[in-house]
Amino acid sequence: MGADFQTNTTMTPGIQAMLPFLYAAWSDRHLSVPEIESLRKEAGALEFLSAGDRRVLLEWSDPVRPPSRERYQQWLSSGRQAAESLPEAKPASLAELAIVLAVAAEDDPEARLAYWSEQLTALRSIEEGLGGVREDTYRSLFPLYDQREKLFEAIKEGSVDPAELQRVLDGEHADTIARTKEILLRPSFERPTLRIKEDYREQVLRWCKELAREGIGALSYPVEYGGHDSMAEYAAAFETIAYHDLSLTIKFGVQFGLWGGAVYNLGTKRHHDAYLRATGTLELPGCFAMTETGHGSNVRGLETTAVYDHDNRELIVHSPSVAAGKEYIGNAMHARMAAVFCQLIVNGESHGVHAVVVPIRSADGLTLPGIRVEDNGYKMGLNGVDNGRLWFDNVRVPVANLLDKYGGIAEEGAYTSPIESPTRRFFTMLGTLVGGRVFVPRAGLSAAKSALTIAVRYGLRRRQFPSESMRSETIILDYPNQQRRLIPLVAKAYAVQFGLDHLLDRYVNRTEEQMREIEAMAAGLKSYATWFATAAIQECREATGGKGYLAENRFADLKGDTDIFTTFEGDNTVLMQLLAKSLLTEFKKSFQEDGNFAVLKFIGRRVGTIVTEQNPYVVRQTDREHLESRSFYLSAFQFRARRLVSTLGSRLRAYIKEGMSSYQAGLLCQTHMIEAAEAYVELLVLESSLARVDALREVKALDASQAPNASGDLLEKVILLYAHHTIEHHRGWYLESDYISGQKSKAIRKLVDKLCAELRPEVGALVDGFGISDELLGAPIAL
Repeated sequence: MGADFQTNTTMTPGIQAMLPFLYAAWSDRHLSVPEIESLRKEAGALEFLSAGDRRVLLEWSDPVRPPSRERYQQWLSSGRQAAESLPEAKPASLAELAIVLAVAAEDDPEARLAYWSEQLTALRSIEEGLGGVREDTYRSLFPLYDQREKLFEAIKEGSVDPAELQRVLDGEHADTIARTKEILLRPSFERPTLRIKEDYREQVLRWCKELAREGIGALSYPVEYGGHDSMAEYAAAFETIAYHDLSLTIKFGVQFGLWGGAVYNLGTKRHHDAYLRATGTLELPGCFAMTETGHGSNVRGLETTAVYDHDNRELIVHSPSVAAGKEYIGNAMHARMAAVFCQLIVNGESHGVHAVVVPIRSADGLTLPGIRVEDNGYKMGLNGVDNGRLWFDNVRVPVANLLDKYGGIAEEGAYTSPIESPTRRFFTMLGTLVGGRVFVPRAGLSAAKSALTIAVRYGLRRRQFPSESMRSETIILDYPNQQRRLIPLVAKAYAVQFGLDHLLDRYVNRTEEQMREIEAMAAGLKSYATWFATAAIQECREATGGKGYLAENRFADLKGDTDIFTTFEGDNTVLMQLLAKSLLTEFKKSFQEDGNFAVLKFIGRRVGTIVTEQNPYVVRQTDREHLESRSFYLSAFQFRARRLVSTLGSRLRAYIKEGMSSYQAGLLCQTHMIEAAEAYVELLVLESSLARVDALREVKALDASQAPNASGDLLEKVILLYAHHTIEHHRGWYLESDYISGQKSKAIRKLVDKLCAELRPEVGALVDGFGISDELLGAPIAL
């Protein structure tokens, strides 16, 4: 003990033993008379102090001659170094530190260990004689011991038990989440560092097979195919897996969600019987081949063809050019089957994009004739996912392989479909695949939650810069700027969770009439949530400094793995334009259906806004009660969403009246479209969050056995911060729109600061409420 670090060689072992007591005595910058008397009296009885040691001790305990800053820092450094070498079983005490320092200063530490151990009682007497040693003195001397304890204290000081917050977030699928976590915590799921992509891919494949054996992959499939017929349970498992490894998450999603989902949603019973059970157990690995090198977001423009050969009752699947190759296909290097999206041509006529099941490998893994596969190679992230390119050279498959729920080929060779309109058929088919846009943002949010938990926990432990000389350094999350960086992101994570939960509920309980609205909603929320994840992870990395740059603390993988989330399952910018077009369609439709009444209603709402929200008094009102009222901040969100859509419509109409094509007009208004879509999503997130808080309050009110509604109060404040931080972000637009004055803008900024400070004692509990165990978190700086 103590021999594995260096002490100051100019100090004797006796003086080294006294350093922890001197540091503690001077920690409040002055020595009291009782401290001096106790220190000198107890030290006078110590046999190991030489006459020279006693003179040094008298000098360093002189109350009129405090130690220099440099000497005090040297004592602290020596104490910390000794504390780091203390065995875990040893108590964090000054006496124990004294022994470590003294032994390390001996010429023969091993030989002198027994002697110094005998001095423990005398050294404890000195520590007791100092009276109540300051708490921050122990924090300074025992950072490693202290950090863990103080982290728990920081979490406990919140007004709500993190377990209660976790129950709110997990909701009715808590059992599925708990079961998935139990599997992920098995020894077989230990995360080794595998930088060779082939090794990493094989590990991910093994993990995926184990999840499949446990029935997790088939959760969304019907019971007769080994599932629970529960899309919501599948979503809960999917987002939970994202706490463990994002490559596993994506491969899991490709196998069971995209490939399996294409078979289930686009196929009929014969396809389900042939493929679903084996897909759910991963006996039949498959891939989803939609995107092409030349056509990513433009699915209608796909070049791959499937030409019907009536004589042989076969489809001939072909890639007519290099650019028509299927690009970035997940599971491409392991799959035996592919759901290939291609232009279906029957009797010389194209009937639009359809999906065909094409075998690409034999049972023993050999690539089949006519199939060309290339590895995409190393990527910025997700290197555990086997992405590849696929080309088809006149590959023949039975016509039965056409997934024909929405369009098939009759026995006589004619194309048939229950949906007459090609456009409606196309969007109906794509609508059944919108699940990817429902699930991907949940995985992105899980990654953001992991990053926020790591950063906040580190912020509650890490100290930097003392408020005064010789004082304990300040916890970095006590700095207002650090609070500003992290706490609004935690609030937004909760709000986005509630928004995504609303989307999932709508998707799971959808009707055909609601699908267009849900598709638009999914497009917007997928973009909003994944952009948030990217920004939050980067902010968390910066907020943890150099420690956050170490691979072991996971930000590198979280950043690299989620970066693609903003452009797969639809490029976010394109998706936001899709949402904006949907909003314009609904806006136009409301006028067409309601005629003059709609015009009067629109004008009435505009006048009402001017009278109640944009009058000179309200735009300047800055008292906290007003700012915290829903009548202000919810109305502000509603105003922004309405105004941006109506002004967008006006601009487009004006351009078209000038003779411009709708396409050209759309290009001129593209940034306006994205802003309108963002405003819609922000309002959706806020309304979903407030509805969730209100529902929580109602449950508590109805159940007399429930504790006081602390969780509802806390979440109300969390959502309040989300709302005002968002308004602050758009303050330029609100000022331009005369919705708030400059004075009110300042008041909102100050309120955000206050809310961050008020939530500072709660933030440890808030991130623990995400329910990410230490083992899944896996970052040393957060443990």
